[in-house]
Amino acid sequence: MARFTREDIFRLAKEQNVKYIRLQFTDILGTIKNVEIPSSQLEKALDNKMMFDGSSIEGFVRIEESDMYLFPDLDTWVVFPWTAEKGKVARLICDIYNPDGTPFEGDPRNNLKRMLKEMEALGFTDFNLGPEPEFFLFKLDEKGEPTLELNDNGGYFDLAPTDLGENCRRDIVLELEEMGFEVEASHHEVAPGQHEIDFKYAGALRACDDIQTFKLVVKTIARKHGLHATFMPKPLFGVNGSGMHCNLSLFKNGVNAFYDPNGELELSETARQFIAGIIKHAPNFTAVTNPTVNSYKRLVPGYEAPCYVAWSARNRSPLIRIPASRGLSTRVEVRSVDPAANPYLAMAVLLAAGLAGIKNSLQAPPPVDRNIYVMNKEERIEAGIVDLPATLAAALDNFKTDEVLIAALGNHLAEHFIEAKEIEWDMFRTQVHPWERDQYMSMY
Repeated sequence: MARFTREDIFRLAKEQNVKYIRLQFTDILGTIKNVEIPSSQLEKALDNKMMFDGSSIEGFVRIEESDMYLFPDLDTWVVFPWTAEKGKVARLICDIYNPDGTPFEGDPRNNLKRMLKEMEALGFTDFNLGPEPEFFLFKLDEKGEPTLELNDNGGYFDLAPTDLGENCRRDIVLELEEMGFEVEASHHEVAPGQHEIDFKYAGALRACDDIQTFKLVVKTIARKHGLHATFMPKPLFGVNGSGMHCNLSLFKNGVNAFYDPNGELELSETARQFIAGIIKHAPNFTAVTNPTVNSYKRLVPGYEAPCYVAWSARNRSPLIRIPASRGLSTRVEVRSVDPAANPYLAMAVLLAAGLAGIKNSLQAPPPVDRNIYVMNKEERIEAGIVDLPATLAAALDNFKTDEVLIAALGNHLAEHFIEAKEIEWDMFRTQVHPWERDQYMSMY
Protein backbone atom coordinates (compact mmCIF):
# COMPACT_ATOMS: atom_id res chain seq x y z
CA MET A 1 0.00 0.00 0.00
CA ALA A 2 1.29 3.46 -0.88
CA ARG A 3 2.44 5.57 2.04
CA PHE A 4 1.77 9.26 1.55
CA THR A 5 3.24 12.15 3.49
CA ARG A 6 1.65 15.59 3.75
CA GLU A 7 4.18 16.81 1.20
CA ASP A 8 3.23 13.98 -1.18
CA ILE A 9 -0.43 14.96 -1.02
CA PHE A 10 0.22 18.66 -1.61
CA ARG A 11 2.43 17.74 -4.58
CA LEU A 12 -0.06 15.22 -6.05
CA ALA A 13 -2.96 17.65 -5.65
CA LYS A 14 -1.04 20.25 -7.65
CA GLU A 15 0.30 17.84 -10.29
CA GLN A 16 -3.10 16.27 -10.92
CA ASN A 17 -5.03 19.56 -10.93
CA VAL A 18 -7.20 18.61 -7.96
CA LYS A 19 -9.70 21.37 -7.21
CA TYR A 20 -11.88 19.67 -4.58
CA ILE A 21 -11.29 17.09 -1.87
CA ARG A 22 -14.00 14.91 -0.37
CA LEU A 23 -13.38 14.08 3.29
CA GLN A 24 -15.25 10.79 3.60
CA PHE A 25 -16.42 8.72 6.55
CA THR A 26 -19.00 6.00 7.16
CA ASP A 27 -22.04 6.21 9.44
CA ILE A 28 -23.40 3.39 11.58
CA LEU A 29 -25.62 2.07 8.74
CA GLY A 30 -22.64 1.81 6.39
CA THR A 31 -23.60 4.87 4.34
CA ILE A 32 -20.72 6.94 2.97
CA LYS A 33 -20.83 10.57 4.11
CA ASN A 34 -18.54 13.34 2.93
CA VAL A 35 -17.64 16.97 3.41
CA GLU A 36 -16.29 18.50 0.19
CA ILE A 37 -13.70 21.25 0.49
CA PRO A 38 -11.82 23.33 -2.10
CA SER A 39 -8.12 22.55 -2.47
CA SER A 40 -7.37 25.84 -0.74
CA GLN A 41 -8.55 24.21 2.50
CA LEU A 42 -6.36 21.10 2.12
CA GLU A 43 -3.78 22.27 4.65
CA LYS A 44 -6.48 22.87 7.25
CA ALA A 45 -7.86 19.36 6.59
CA LEU A 46 -4.42 17.77 6.95
CA ASP A 47 -3.99 19.67 10.24
CA ASN A 48 -7.12 17.79 11.50
CA LYS A 49 -9.01 21.06 11.94
CA MET A 50 -12.06 20.33 9.77
CA MET A 51 -15.25 20.11 11.84
CA PHE A 52 -18.76 18.87 11.10
CA ASP A 53 -22.07 18.54 12.91
CA GLY A 54 -22.20 14.97 14.25
CA SER A 55 -25.80 15.34 15.47
CA SER A 56 -27.07 15.10 11.88
CA ILE A 57 -25.36 11.73 11.21
CA GLU A 58 -27.17 8.44 11.94
CA GLY A 59 -25.95 6.89 15.19
CA PHE A 60 -23.48 9.62 16.13
CA VAL A 61 -24.33 12.12 18.89
CA ARG A 62 -27.02 14.38 20.32
CA ILE A 63 -27.34 18.05 19.37
CA GLU A 64 -25.75 19.25 22.61
CA GLU A 65 -22.52 17.35 21.85
CA SER A 66 -22.46 17.76 18.11
CA ASP A 67 -18.98 19.07 17.21
CA MET A 68 -16.82 16.38 15.59
CA TYR A 69 -13.39 16.55 13.94
CA LEU A 70 -12.30 14.77 10.75
CA PHE A 71 -8.82 13.23 10.90
CA PRO A 72 -7.84 12.22 7.33
CA ASP A 73 -5.91 8.98 6.82
CA LEU A 74 -3.19 10.10 4.40
CA ASP A 75 -2.80 6.60 2.94
CA THR A 76 -6.36 6.74 1.55
CA TRP A 77 -5.60 9.61 -0.86
CA VAL A 78 -6.96 8.87 -4.33
CA VAL A 79 -8.09 10.99 -7.28
CA PHE A 80 -11.39 9.96 -8.85
CA PRO A 81 -10.48 9.20 -12.50
CA TRP A 82 -13.94 10.06 -13.85
CA THR A 83 -13.91 13.68 -12.63
CA ALA A 84 -13.41 16.59 -15.03
CA GLU A 85 -9.98 17.41 -16.38
CA LYS A 86 -10.47 21.10 -15.64
CA GLY A 87 -10.69 20.36 -11.96
CA LYS A 88 -10.45 16.84 -10.52
CA VAL A 89 -11.90 15.59 -7.26
CA ALA A 90 -9.82 13.59 -4.75
CA ARG A 91 -10.83 11.93 -1.54
CA LEU A 92 -9.41 11.14 1.87
CA ILE A 93 -11.10 8.69 4.23
CA CYS A 94 -11.29 10.09 7.74
CA ASP A 95 -11.56 8.90 11.31
CA ILE A 96 -13.86 10.82 13.62
CA TYR A 97 -12.48 12.44 16.77
CA ASN A 98 -14.02 14.26 19.71
CA PRO A 99 -13.15 17.92 20.40
CA ASP A 100 -10.79 16.76 23.20
CA GLY A 101 -8.71 14.80 20.66
CA THR A 102 -9.88 11.33 21.64
CA PRO A 103 -11.23 8.84 19.05
CA PHE A 104 -15.04 9.00 18.80
CA GLU A 105 -16.39 5.65 20.02
CA GLY A 106 -19.33 5.86 17.61
CA ASP A 107 -17.04 5.85 14.55
CA PRO A 108 -17.19 2.38 12.89
CA ARG A 109 -13.69 2.76 11.39
CA ASN A 110 -12.11 3.79 14.69
CA ASN A 111 -13.88 0.88 16.34
CA LEU A 112 -12.35 -1.62 13.91
CA LYS A 113 -8.92 -0.16 14.69
CA ARG A 114 -9.63 -0.83 18.38
CA MET A 115 -10.49 -4.46 17.63
CA LEU A 116 -7.31 -4.85 15.56
CA LYS A 117 -5.30 -3.72 18.61
CA GLU A 118 -7.00 -6.46 20.64
CA MET A 119 -5.91 -8.92 17.95
CA GLU A 120 -2.33 -7.65 18.16
CA ALA A 121 -2.38 -8.14 21.93
CA LEU A 122 -2.89 -11.86 21.25
CA GLY A 123 0.27 -11.96 19.13
CA PHE A 124 -1.23 -11.67 15.64
CA THR A 125 0.06 -8.95 13.33
CA ASP A 126 -2.47 -8.96 10.48
CA PHE A 127 -6.13 -9.79 9.86
CA ASN A 128 -6.64 -10.10 6.12
CA LEU A 129 -9.93 -9.83 4.28
CA GLY A 130 -10.71 -10.78 0.70
CA PRO A 131 -14.31 -9.67 -0.05
CA GLU A 132 -16.50 -10.89 -2.92
CA PRO A 133 -19.29 -8.29 -3.26
CA GLU A 134 -22.16 -8.97 -5.67
CA PHE A 135 -24.59 -6.45 -7.12
CA PHE A 136 -27.50 -6.10 -9.57
CA LEU A 137 -27.81 -3.69 -12.50
CA PHE A 138 -31.27 -2.29 -13.29
CA LYS A 139 -32.23 0.16 -16.03
CA LEU A 140 -33.01 3.77 -15.19
CA ASP A 141 -36.22 5.40 -16.41
CA GLU A 142 -36.46 8.70 -18.30
CA LYS A 143 -36.37 10.59 -14.97
CA GLY A 144 -33.18 8.82 -13.90
CA GLU A 145 -35.00 6.71 -11.29
CA PRO A 146 -34.25 2.97 -10.96
CA THR A 147 -36.74 0.53 -12.49
CA LEU A 148 -37.15 -3.21 -11.94
CA GLU A 149 -36.14 -3.87 -15.54
CA LEU A 150 -32.88 -5.81 -15.74
CA ASN A 151 -30.36 -4.95 -18.42
CA ASP A 152 -29.59 -8.58 -19.34
CA ASN A 153 -30.76 -12.17 -19.13
CA GLY A 154 -27.30 -13.59 -18.53
CA GLY A 155 -26.29 -16.38 -16.20
CA TYR A 156 -23.15 -17.48 -14.39
CA PHE A 157 -19.97 -16.57 -16.40
CA ASP A 158 -22.05 -15.67 -19.49
CA LEU A 159 -20.62 -13.42 -22.21
CA ALA A 160 -22.14 -10.71 -24.40
CA PRO A 161 -24.59 -10.46 -26.12
CA THR A 162 -26.41 -12.28 -23.31
CA ASP A 163 -24.52 -10.25 -20.69
CA LEU A 164 -25.34 -6.66 -21.66
CA GLY A 165 -23.73 -5.47 -18.43
CA GLU A 166 -20.30 -6.52 -19.67
CA ASN A 167 -19.32 -3.05 -20.97
CA CYS A 168 -20.44 -1.40 -17.75
CA ARG A 169 -18.58 -3.99 -15.69
CA ARG A 170 -15.43 -3.53 -17.79
CA ASP A 171 -15.55 0.25 -17.28
CA ILE A 172 -15.93 -0.28 -13.54
CA VAL A 173 -12.85 -2.50 -13.53
CA LEU A 174 -10.84 0.07 -15.54
CA GLU A 175 -11.75 2.84 -13.08
CA LEU A 176 -10.91 0.62 -10.10
CA GLU A 177 -7.53 -0.30 -11.56
CA GLU A 178 -6.75 3.36 -12.22
CA MET A 179 -7.46 3.99 -8.53
CA GLY A 180 -4.99 1.29 -7.46
CA PHE A 181 -7.25 -1.75 -7.05
CA GLU A 182 -5.83 -5.13 -8.07
CA VAL A 183 -8.91 -6.71 -9.63
CA GLU A 184 -8.66 -10.52 -9.66
CA ALA A 185 -11.90 -11.48 -11.44
CA SER A 186 -14.98 -9.92 -13.02
CA HIS A 187 -17.93 -11.98 -14.18
CA HIS A 188 -21.68 -12.33 -14.50
CA GLU A 189 -23.25 -14.05 -11.53
CA VAL A 190 -26.03 -16.68 -11.43
CA ALA A 191 -29.08 -14.41 -11.59
CA PRO A 192 -30.01 -12.21 -14.57
CA GLY A 193 -28.60 -8.71 -14.05
CA GLN A 194 -26.28 -9.89 -11.26
CA HIS A 195 -22.53 -9.29 -11.27
CA GLU A 196 -19.42 -9.87 -9.18
CA ILE A 197 -16.03 -8.16 -9.19
CA ASP A 198 -13.36 -9.59 -6.88
CA PHE A 199 -10.32 -7.60 -5.81
CA LYS A 200 -7.16 -8.66 -4.01
CA TYR A 201 -7.28 -9.19 -0.27
CA ALA A 202 -5.75 -6.63 2.09
CA GLY A 203 -5.52 -5.91 5.79
CA ALA A 204 -9.01 -5.59 7.24
CA LEU A 205 -8.99 -1.80 7.60
CA ARG A 206 -7.74 -1.23 4.05
CA ALA A 207 -10.15 -3.87 2.71
CA CYS A 208 -13.13 -2.18 4.39
CA ASP A 209 -12.04 1.15 2.91
CA ASP A 210 -11.83 -0.62 -0.46
CA ILE A 211 -15.36 -2.04 -0.10
CA GLN A 212 -16.76 1.45 0.50
CA THR A 213 -14.78 2.85 -2.44
CA PHE A 214 -15.86 -0.07 -4.62
CA LYS A 215 -19.56 0.61 -3.93
CA LEU A 216 -19.12 4.28 -4.82
CA VAL A 217 -17.33 3.47 -8.09
CA VAL A 218 -19.88 0.80 -9.11
CA LYS A 219 -22.83 3.13 -8.55
CA THR A 220 -21.13 6.08 -10.27
CA ILE A 221 -20.06 4.20 -13.40
CA ALA A 222 -23.37 2.30 -13.67
CA ARG A 223 -25.23 5.61 -13.82
CA LYS A 224 -23.01 6.72 -16.71
CA HIS A 225 -24.32 3.63 -18.55
CA GLY A 226 -27.96 4.50 -17.78
CA LEU A 227 -28.09 1.83 -15.07
CA HIS A 228 -28.71 1.66 -11.34
CA ALA A 229 -26.38 -0.57 -9.34
CA THR A 230 -27.80 -1.92 -6.10
CA PHE A 231 -26.16 -3.86 -3.30
CA MET A 232 -29.58 -4.70 -1.84
CA PRO A 233 -29.30 -8.35 -0.75
CA LYS A 234 -32.47 -9.65 -2.44
CA PRO A 235 -34.00 -7.21 -4.94
CA LEU A 236 -35.98 -9.89 -6.83
CA PHE A 237 -38.03 -12.86 -5.66
CA GLY A 238 -37.27 -16.25 -7.19
CA VAL A 239 -33.59 -15.68 -8.08
CA ASN A 240 -30.34 -15.66 -6.12
CA GLY A 241 -29.65 -12.73 -3.84
CA SER A 242 -26.38 -10.83 -3.54
CA GLY A 243 -23.82 -11.86 -0.97
CA MET A 244 -20.42 -10.60 0.06
CA HIS A 245 -18.43 -13.70 0.94
CA CYS A 246 -15.57 -12.76 3.26
CA ASN A 247 -12.27 -14.66 3.05
CA LEU A 248 -10.51 -14.24 6.40
CA SER A 249 -7.01 -15.10 7.61
CA LEU A 250 -4.80 -14.26 10.58
CA PHE A 251 -1.05 -13.74 10.19
CA LYS A 252 1.92 -13.59 12.55
CA ASN A 253 4.84 -11.66 11.05
CA GLY A 254 4.13 -12.75 7.49
CA VAL A 255 3.27 -16.37 8.40
CA ASN A 256 -0.32 -17.55 7.88
CA ALA A 257 -1.53 -18.70 11.32
CA PHE A 258 -4.26 -20.84 9.71
CA TYR A 259 -1.84 -23.09 7.81
CA ASP A 260 -0.29 -26.26 9.21
CA PRO A 261 1.14 -28.69 6.62
CA ASN A 262 0.86 -31.50 9.17
CA GLY A 263 -2.68 -30.73 10.34
CA GLU A 264 -5.85 -32.42 9.15
CA LEU A 265 -6.88 -30.63 5.93
CA GLU A 266 -3.60 -28.74 6.47
CA LEU A 267 -5.41 -26.47 8.93
CA SER A 268 -3.76 -25.29 12.14
CA GLU A 269 -5.26 -25.55 15.60
CA THR A 270 -5.62 -21.75 15.47
CA ALA A 271 -7.74 -22.03 12.31
CA ARG A 272 -9.99 -24.64 13.89
CA GLN A 273 -10.45 -22.54 17.01
CA PHE A 274 -11.23 -19.49 14.86
CA ILE A 275 -13.83 -21.57 12.95
CA ALA A 276 -15.30 -22.73 16.27
CA GLY A 277 -15.68 -19.12 17.41
CA ILE A 278 -17.41 -18.13 14.16
CA ILE A 279 -19.78 -21.10 14.48
CA LYS A 280 -20.61 -20.36 18.13
CA HIS A 281 -21.38 -16.68 17.52
CA ALA A 282 -22.88 -16.89 14.00
CA PRO A 283 -26.56 -16.77 15.03
CA ASN A 284 -25.71 -13.66 17.07
CA PHE A 285 -23.48 -11.70 14.67
CA THR A 286 -25.97 -12.15 11.82
CA ALA A 287 -27.77 -8.94 12.85
CA VAL A 288 -24.57 -7.05 11.96
CA THR A 289 -23.45 -9.02 8.89
CA ASN A 290 -27.01 -9.13 7.50
CA PRO A 291 -28.43 -5.88 8.83
CA THR A 292 -31.62 -5.20 6.86
CA VAL A 293 -35.14 -6.61 6.76
CA ASN A 294 -34.40 -7.62 3.18
CA SER A 295 -31.24 -9.54 4.15
CA TYR A 296 -33.36 -12.42 5.46
CA LYS A 297 -35.13 -12.86 2.11
CA ARG A 298 -31.70 -13.99 0.82
CA LEU A 299 -30.91 -16.38 3.69
CA VAL A 300 -33.36 -19.07 2.59
CA PRO A 301 -32.78 -22.57 1.14
CA GLY A 302 -32.56 -23.05 -2.59
CA TYR A 303 -30.62 -19.97 -3.71
CA GLU A 304 -27.03 -20.86 -2.69
CA ALA A 305 -27.02 -18.51 0.32
CA PRO A 306 -26.16 -20.27 3.59
CA CYS A 307 -28.85 -20.52 6.22
CA TYR A 308 -27.33 -23.31 8.36
CA VAL A 309 -24.36 -22.98 10.73
CA ALA A 310 -21.72 -25.53 9.73
CA TRP A 311 -18.35 -25.72 7.97
CA SER A 312 -16.79 -27.77 5.21
CA ALA A 313 -13.76 -27.91 2.95
CA ARG A 314 -15.74 -29.61 0.21
CA ASN A 315 -19.22 -28.22 -0.34
CA ARG A 316 -20.79 -24.78 -0.60
CA SER A 317 -23.99 -25.24 1.39
CA PRO A 318 -22.57 -24.48 4.89
CA LEU A 319 -21.97 -21.05 6.40
CA ILE A 320 -18.19 -21.56 6.34
CA ARG A 321 -16.16 -22.98 3.47
CA ILE A 322 -12.42 -23.63 3.43
CA PRO A 323 -11.17 -22.90 -0.12
CA ALA A 324 -8.67 -25.40 -1.52
CA SER A 325 -5.61 -23.08 -1.57
CA ARG A 326 -3.05 -23.64 1.18
CA GLY A 327 0.15 -22.01 2.39
CA LEU A 328 -0.14 -18.22 2.52
CA SER A 329 -3.60 -18.49 0.87
CA THR A 330 -5.15 -20.65 3.63
CA ARG A 331 -8.35 -18.88 4.64
CA VAL A 332 -11.80 -19.20 6.16
CA GLU A 333 -14.62 -18.08 3.86
CA VAL A 334 -17.71 -16.80 5.71
CA ARG A 335 -20.51 -16.97 3.15
CA SER A 336 -23.45 -15.42 4.99
CA VAL A 337 -22.33 -11.77 4.93
CA ASP A 338 -24.22 -9.54 2.49
CA PRO A 339 -23.13 -6.27 0.84
CA ALA A 340 -25.65 -4.17 2.81
CA ALA A 341 -23.45 -4.70 5.88
CA ASN A 342 -21.34 -1.89 7.24
CA PRO A 343 -17.95 -3.53 6.51
CA TYR A 344 -16.21 -1.99 9.52
CA LEU A 345 -18.85 -3.33 11.92
CA ALA A 346 -19.02 -6.70 10.16
CA MET A 347 -15.26 -7.20 10.42
CA ALA A 348 -15.29 -6.15 14.08
CA VAL A 349 -17.82 -8.84 15.04
CA LEU A 350 -16.29 -11.54 12.81
CA LEU A 351 -12.84 -10.88 14.25
CA ALA A 352 -14.22 -10.85 17.80
CA ALA A 353 -16.02 -14.16 17.25
CA GLY A 354 -12.92 -15.82 15.80
CA LEU A 355 -10.62 -14.46 18.50
CA ALA A 356 -13.04 -15.65 21.21
CA GLY A 357 -12.70 -19.14 19.75
CA ILE A 358 -8.91 -18.88 19.99
CA LYS A 359 -8.84 -17.33 23.47
CA ASN A 360 -11.21 -19.98 24.84
CA SER A 361 -9.63 -22.89 22.90
CA LEU A 362 -13.01 -23.81 21.42
CA GLN A 363 -13.21 -27.03 19.42
CA ALA A 364 -14.77 -26.89 15.97
CA PRO A 365 -17.42 -29.55 15.30
CA PRO A 366 -16.68 -32.09 12.56
CA PRO A 367 -17.02 -30.68 9.02
CA VAL A 368 -20.29 -31.36 7.20
CA ASP A 369 -19.53 -32.59 3.70
CA ARG A 370 -23.11 -33.45 2.72
CA ASN A 371 -25.47 -31.05 0.96
CA ILE A 372 -27.24 -29.55 3.97
CA TYR A 373 -30.14 -28.33 1.81
CA VAL A 374 -31.29 -31.94 1.24
CA MET A 375 -31.02 -32.92 4.92
CA ASN A 376 -34.24 -32.91 6.94
CA LYS A 377 -34.53 -31.16 10.29
CA GLU A 378 -33.90 -34.33 12.29
CA GLU A 379 -30.70 -35.01 10.33
CA ARG A 380 -29.52 -31.45 10.89
CA ILE A 381 -30.21 -31.65 14.63
CA GLU A 382 -28.35 -34.96 14.83
CA ALA A 383 -25.36 -33.34 13.08
CA GLY A 384 -25.47 -30.37 15.49
CA ILE A 385 -26.41 -27.91 12.74
CA VAL A 386 -28.41 -24.88 13.88
CA ASP A 387 -30.28 -22.40 11.68
CA LEU A 388 -29.39 -18.77 11.19
CA PRO A 389 -32.12 -16.39 12.38
CA ALA A 390 -34.98 -16.06 9.90
CA THR A 391 -35.81 -12.38 10.51
CA LEU A 392 -34.04 -9.19 11.52
CA ALA A 393 -36.07 -9.17 14.75
CA ALA A 394 -34.83 -12.64 15.73
CA ALA A 395 -31.27 -11.70 14.79
CA LEU A 396 -31.40 -8.59 16.99
CA ASP A 397 -32.72 -10.62 19.93
CA ASN A 398 -29.75 -12.97 19.52
CA PHE A 399 -27.24 -10.13 19.17
CA LYS A 400 -28.40 -8.48 22.41
CA THR A 401 -27.48 -11.62 24.40
CA ASP A 402 -23.89 -11.88 23.15
CA GLU A 403 -21.43 -10.07 25.43
CA VAL A 404 -18.48 -10.79 23.11
CA LEU A 405 -20.17 -9.07 20.16
CA ILE A 406 -21.54 -6.17 22.20
CA ALA A 407 -17.99 -5.57 23.43
CA ALA A 408 -16.72 -5.80 19.83
CA LEU A 409 -18.85 -2.80 18.87
CA GLY A 410 -18.64 -1.02 22.20
CA ASN A 411 -21.67 0.28 24.05
CA HIS A 412 -22.21 3.40 21.93
CA LEU A 413 -22.25 1.61 18.57
CA ALA A 414 -24.14 -1.41 19.89
CA GLU A 415 -26.90 0.70 21.48
CA HIS A 416 -27.36 2.95 18.45
CA PHE A 417 -27.24 0.01 16.05
CA ILE A 418 -29.91 -1.90 17.99
CA GLU A 419 -32.10 1.21 18.25
CA ALA A 420 -31.89 1.97 14.51
CA LYS A 421 -32.59 -1.63 13.52
CA GLU A 422 -35.52 -2.04 15.92
CA ILE A 423 -37.09 1.06 14.35
CA GLU A 424 -36.48 -0.45 10.89
CA TRP A 425 -38.09 -3.75 11.89
CA ASP A 426 -41.08 -2.02 13.46
CA MET A 427 -41.66 0.08 10.34
CA PHE A 428 -41.63 -3.09 8.24
CA ARG A 429 -43.80 -5.02 10.72
CA THR A 430 -46.54 -2.39 10.79
CA GLN A 431 -46.56 -1.60 7.07
CA VAL A 432 -49.17 -3.20 4.79
CA HIS A 433 -47.37 -4.80 1.85
CA PRO A 434 -48.63 -5.50 -1.70
CA TRP A 435 -48.36 -9.27 -1.08
CA GLU A 436 -50.92 -8.99 1.71
CA ARG A 437 -53.42 -7.17 -0.49
CA ASP A 438 -52.85 -9.68 -3.30
CA GLN A 439 -53.56 -12.53 -0.91
CA TYR A 440 -56.38 -11.18 1.24
CA MET A 441 -58.35 -8.37 -0.42
CA SER A 442 -60.51 -10.75 -2.46
CA MET A 443 -60.46 -13.66 -0.05
CA TYR A 444 -61.91 -11.83 2.95
